[in-house]
Amino acid sequence: MLGGIFIIMAFYLLGECCAWLINDFVPGSVLGMMFLFLALSMRWVRPERVRPVARFLCDNMAFFFLPAGVGIITSMDVLSRYWDIVLVVGTVTTLLVLIVVAVLQQWQEDHRAHGKTN
Repeated sequence: MLGGIFIIMAFYLLGECCAWLINDFVPGSVLGMMFLFLALSMRWVRPERVRPVARFLCDNMAFFFLPAGVGIITSMDVLSRYWDIVLVVGTVTTLLVLIVVAVLQQWQEDHRAHGKTN
């Protein structure tokens, strides 16, 4: 399990370093996740090495939402002033995500169906 923690932390550190190089245009944690995904896809990292740690982190994911919840509670004065903007932005972005995911899923299913018939 210690090796899995080291692997995940190494990719997190790599992501943070790359984010620093590009002036945090993309968050380091996201870059680290993308690098880890690439390494798992290319079979540079064996999934069984990180599976126990990943399972532990997923099982305790609620713990990672505590800082965000506290941040929302401490920002209630700002949210109460701009609740209408927050509501519109939240609704529009949610709809955009749903539409993009639906279109990509449909494209993937069509692509997979055409691949099986050939």
